[in-house]
Amino acid sequence: MSDLIWVKRGILEFLWQVNRPVSLRDIGEAVNLESRRVNMHLLHLRKKGYVAALDNGSYVLTDLGKEALGFPRIDKDLSREILREQPYEKSFHFYSGIGRPLGISSSNLIDLCEKIREIGFDSFEFHFTRGDFERWIMFLGDLELAKRLETIRGRGEVSEEVREKIYDLIRQRCNELQRKIFSS
Repeated sequence: MSDLIWVKRGILEFLWQVNRPVSLRDIGEAVNLESRRVNMHLLHLRKKGYVAALDNGSYVLTDLGKEALGFPRIDKDLSREILREQPYEKSFHFYSGIGRPLGISSSNLIDLCEKIREIGFDSFEFHFTRGDFERWIMFLGDLELAKRLETIRGRGEVSEEVREKIYDLIRQRCNELQRKIFSS
């Protein structure tokens, strides 16, 4: 892969990681390029539809950009599939350790989000450090959300702040999926 392709991919990955509007200067710092060269790459990425420029001069990743990174397009049908109720045997079952079930389960992503906030920290830590949440979310069909959780877990930090971040991330994703379902 050429250096130009690596730079463009690096820009897309950075925009995906931050998941918010970002300035030209911040993108340049992230990919270690001067603004003029970053602007050239952003023009190309905008023409392809991978990046959008906002009125305030910042940039965001588009759904097409997410597809270029390998994430499936989230439409109404996939949103419904991700949020649908799972039968008991496919629900997420909470434990505080190996062989220590809590008798608490979640049958859908919205319920998992709320239970993450309610369960004891020992159960959160047990499942988070093992990657259980991201595996179940991947099973539901949300590869992007699973990857975001994996990225956070990869930092090696487990705290109440991380738990709140995971809760916020899943809650925002649930809201986004519900908007897709109910949009015309």
